[in-house]
Amino acid sequence: MATGTNIRTYFEGTWHEGDVHVMRAADHGAWLGSSVFDGARHANGLHPDLLAHCRRVNNSAHAMGITPTHSAEEIYSITVDGLKFYPKSAAVYIRPMYWALEGEHMAVMPKAGETGFCICLEDIPMPSPNKTTTLTTTSFQRPVLASSVVNAKAGCLYPNNARMLREAMEKGFDNALVADALGNVAETATSNVFMAKNGEVYTPVANGTFLAGITRSRIMGLLQDAGYSVHEAVLSFDDVRAADEVFLTGNMAKVVSVSRFDDIHYQRGPVATEALELYWSWAANAK
Repeated sequence: MATGTNIRTYFEGTWHEGDVHVMRAADHGAWLGSSVFDGARHANGLHPDLLAHCRRVNNSAHAMGITPTHSAEEIYSITVDGLKFYPKSAAVYIRPMYWALEGEHMAVMPKAGETGFCICLEDIPMPSPNKTTTLTTTSFQRPVLASSVVNAKAGCLYPNNARMLREAMEKGFDNALVADALGNVAETATSNVFMAKNGEVYTPVANGTFLAGITRSRIMGLLQDAGYSVHEAVLSFDDVRAADEVFLTGNMAKVVSVSRFDDIHYQRGPVATEALELYWSWAANAK
């Protein structure tokens, strides 16, 4: 995602200025795709749920079969030190990453205990709270655990997401609303999805085919605490078409309203507006 903005890289025990080289040609992660990462945000002087993201990158490493080298608390502490390089007003995307260095048993299986690690901090502005996006369908689907490492936030999963996005953009839309293996709504190519209907909130049930995000979970809890009925449910594409409003959650932008799904148009609704307000209010008071 390097965009020419202010980047800092933690590698081999120290912080470096810039987008430094961290992976070698013969690293297992380079040629066999054994890389995992996580994405957190620092904005408005806050880094909400950062420790949860640090824990998840370690869980992803275990799922990929590679050995984490740092505790979640250590990753958190290193990241907070790195954020001191940025002004308090900066909006920073935080990516801790692991990848296997060596292979064993026919080279394909990652070798335990041989792991690369880095953290990338990148100054990327937060989008406007009024930002909206458009969705369309895609011919590609989310994979299942039997065929892909969907229980990890793994780099090898993202080429599938990229072709979803490419297809959506060629149709004139920003993003794709994606089905699971049974044809039900799972998520978009980049984020989790919510819809509101008659004052109640719905999101696809976490069925193991997509990453049920940390921000997704946080928004669900905040909306429930605010008095909304929030349901994890099996949702069809027709359910989304019939919704009063649709919005997305994820760490890059937190909450983004959907203005259009194919030929269906939506107004920016009160649930998405309140969800974003609740999120930053919680973040400002979180311990």
